[in-house]
Amino acid sequence: MNWQTEAGGKLVLRVAGRTLFEHAPDAPAVFVGHGVETIDMYRGNFDISDYVEERIALRDARLTLLNDGCVRIELARDEHAAAELTITASQSTHGVQLALSTRGEINRLWWRVPALEDEHVWGCGEQMSYFDLRGRHFPLWTSEPGVGRDKSTYLTWQADTTSKSGGDYYHTNYPQPTFVSSLKYCLHAQTTAYADFDFRHPRRHELQFWAIPERLEFLLADDFVSLVERISQRFGRQPALPAWVMDGAILGLKNGREHAQAIMEQGRAAGLKISGLWCEDWVGIRQTSFGKRLFWDWRWSDSRYPDHAGWVKQLNAEGVRFLGYVNPYLCNDGVLYVEAKGAGYLATRADGSDYLVDFGEFDCGVVDFTNPAAARWFEERVIRDEMLNQGLDGWMADFGEYLPTDVTLANGVDAKLMHNAWPTLWAHVNARAIEAAGRTGDAVFFMRAGYTGVQAHCPLLWAGDQSVDFSRHDGLQTVICGALSSGLLGNAYHHSDIGGYTSLFGNTRTPELFQRWAEMAAFTPVMRTHEGNRPEQNFQFWQDESVLAHFARMTRVFVALKPYVQDLVDEAAARGLPLQRPLFLHYEHDRATYAIQDQYLYGRDLLVAPVHASGAMQWRVYLPQGDAWTHLWSGARHEGGQHVEVAAPPGEPPVFVRHGTAREAQLLAIAHDLAKPAKREGV
Repeated sequence: MNWQTEAGGKLVLRVAGRTLFEHAPDAPAVFVGHGVETIDMYRGNFDISDYVEERIALRDARLTLLNDGCVRIELARDEHAAAELTITASQSTHGVQLALSTRGEINRLWWRVPALEDEHVWGCGEQMSYFDLRGRHFPLWTSEPGVGRDKSTYLTWQADTTSKSGGDYYHTNYPQPTFVSSLKYCLHAQTTAYADFDFRHPRRHELQFWAIPERLEFLLADDFVSLVERISQRFGRQPALPAWVMDGAILGLKNGREHAQAIMEQGRAAGLKISGLWCEDWVGIRQTSFGKRLFWDWRWSDSRYPDHAGWVKQLNAEGVRFLGYVNPYLCNDGVLYVEAKGAGYLATRADGSDYLVDFGEFDCGVVDFTNPAAARWFEERVIRDEMLNQGLDGWMADFGEYLPTDVTLANGVDAKLMHNAWPTLWAHVNARAIEAAGRTGDAVFFMRAGYTGVQAHCPLLWAGDQSVDFSRHDGLQTVICGALSSGLLGNAYHHSDIGGYTSLFGNTRTPELFQRWAEMAAFTPVMRTHEGNRPEQNFQFWQDESVLAHFARMTRVFVALKPYVQDLVDEAAARGLPLQRPLFLHYEHDRATYAIQDQYLYGRDLLVAPVHASGAMQWRVYLPQGDAWTHLWSGARHEGGQHVEVAAPPGEPPVFVRHGTAREAQLLAIAHDLAKPAKREGV
């Protein structure tokens, strides 16, 4: 940590050759002020605006060396004024921490970080539209991501005008005030307040906060792999992914036991490898104008799943796990709502009256996880008694992003500050329940919502509710971007709904889309299907023999990769490296890789470039410089540092094996084995 004062009152912080803070009276790095925000929520979509009453440049900087090796910087509007912000800088194990404190009624902070014109920036949680964040700004607030997410499209316009749900490129279930720079440092802001990270200026990044962060943390390393390792240490390593999820696809089915049993048997007869059934309708169904919705009273529906205990026991004997669905809300026409309300476990309005959230034609109470007794009740009464003890081996832990900003919580903290923190609390509730049952590393839950610290609790992310199409901002390719951005911040495991989820305004899933999505999913940690929000209107894989055969082929690829993926899981536990990796993580010398967001390394030795356009039978792929690459299906070898075009018919997604690796022969054997007739289960 090297603070330097220079001519003209300039103050600079340099660490390991990087300039992390640069201030001068005529170019201040810090502004403070006061604003009044307006935040309105409609079914998880937020309308947010700010009226800035005052923004003050802090031009005068006073530096004091402290006895413990720390440095104090007091910032004031001029040399005669009292300090309005104090920075206490200290060395950390892998960088620097800047603790912040202020006086008065300041509730806005703008902080400028020096930048270079050719710098690249990644991170900010799970970003679905842009991996390289340079040239845009990113508000950081957990919310529904929106339908279409592109204001220029008719689909987004329809969603906006009918339900305020169109979204934009920066809307995400999982924001995080953390970015990674191509200068090989990571900046994290310790805060849960609304923030906006602006990377549009060529010479600086400007970070805005609607509360004073506790501190800013800089982590540094000499290479990207070491930096990602340190980031994952900082936020907490994920629980290991259970080995059983790699034994086949998890079939998402939501039309009762008879339907699930029939589709499973049909799939097996076609050679489908199946590790689990995910029946989110285990709790029952209610019909809404959006489509079929679940009955949010987290108990088995005997009408849809008669003799569920015996049936699940039978599935387990056949090597099939059973998964369900849960979220942190209770419908007010259910049994659990009455229990929770009677015990005082629900969040309230300011006057103590009931607070109900509109989820689209039904209302729900909010379980207050800031109340330890309420959190414990949910862990024991719901997850332990109704789920784990009743045969569930996993579930979707949904809706962590819906906390209203005008609700009153037991801990007394403003809900505007708890809103972003809520996904991490929700993840912790699920993780504690599994740990108490001795099931960590066996039972698995997956979440779409996240924030700082979710990594230590949630074993698996899923990409949320993509549209059932190839669209640029809401379709198949956004899943790749989400995996890469979140993976850099310590989330090793990522997957998505095969074929997408959201079908509105006539937008429906096609057989081709399902096939291309399944091809990508085979090269991710988990393969899981979803019928979507309107199953009857959308293509399902069992409706066409050729698609079912294609899907079975992809599950065979997935299962054949298990030894390779298990090694990656072990590596994630030891080092925190994601399974899906940006190309630059291992090819930082090749700057052509820095902005690539539609292909990825699967571990060190596989390069995957999913087809994400309709009608494509050829696909252009960039192979990073420094290695030769062998095309998985043809065996053709190509030198790195160039684009190549390969045949990509359905069933042969563009995948390359790094030449010379010890695993090369093992990985290439997968394609050879697939040329043999499929071994059908039960034959």
